[in-house]
Amino acid sequence: MYKVDLNCDLGESFGNYKIGSDEEVIPYISSANIACGFHASDPVVMDNTVGLTKKYNVSVGAHPGFLDLMGFGRRKMDISNKEAKLIVQYQIGALKAFCMAYKVKMNHVKPHGALYNMAAKDFDLALAICQGIKEVDENLILLALSGSKMIDAAKSIGLKAASEVFADRAYNEDGTLVDRKKEGAVITDEEEAIKRVVGMIKENKVKTISGKDIEIKADSICVHGDGVKALEFVKKIRQTLEKESIEIASLDRIV
Repeated sequence: MYKVDLNCDLGESFGNYKIGSDEEVIPYISSANIACGFHASDPVVMDNTVGLTKKYNVSVGAHPGFLDLMGFGRRKMDISNKEAKLIVQYQIGALKAFCMAYKVKMNHVKPHGALYNMAAKDFDLALAICQGIKEVDENLILLALSGSKMIDAAKSIGLKAASEVFADRAYNEDGTLVDRKKEGAVITDEEEAIKRVVGMIKENKVKTISGKDIEIKADSICVHGDGVKALEFVKKIRQTLEKESIEIASLDRIV
């Protein structure tokens, strides 16, 4: 029996600015990565999002990023590894307060945007992030790019790690994601994206942007909730997985 987590980055609205279709998407996923106020979100949005996870029995994770609202956390920042560790701890702490208020358990941490992509290639940065997570709660699961330095760093200190794959993103031959600025980085054909997902789960392989097949581990699939067709896409992925006898389960049931 195949088993996979279906995760989505949520709670990324800010004040009067609405991003994503959180209320519509959340019933179809098993894990929510909730923004913690640095790259997106605010206390009201965080409160609402944690409330939604409780309502729909969806697993909660912190989604810490760079302090860059204007760039949505997708711009690289030159910070020390200690700073990276501390901003991750700070943001976990912020979300943990709302989890405690709603009496829900935080299960995982998934770095966001540029922080995620930089740590995927930089072991020392990845290690700092993992140490920050473990010092707050050693039972938290790191959700990180399959085959990345983050997975290696987590294993090196005994932190649980789940390998994440992307339904709608193209891959380089080294397993990293193709830069969003490049043509073909985002897969817009829904049927192609869903077919790739099934292959990643059942065959542990994905075709890169250059056409080469590479090995990949799929504990969790990321589906983006901010696209125009996000809701339909999430529904189709879930329906296809169920049809393929792939069980959808939260990360604490997988790793």
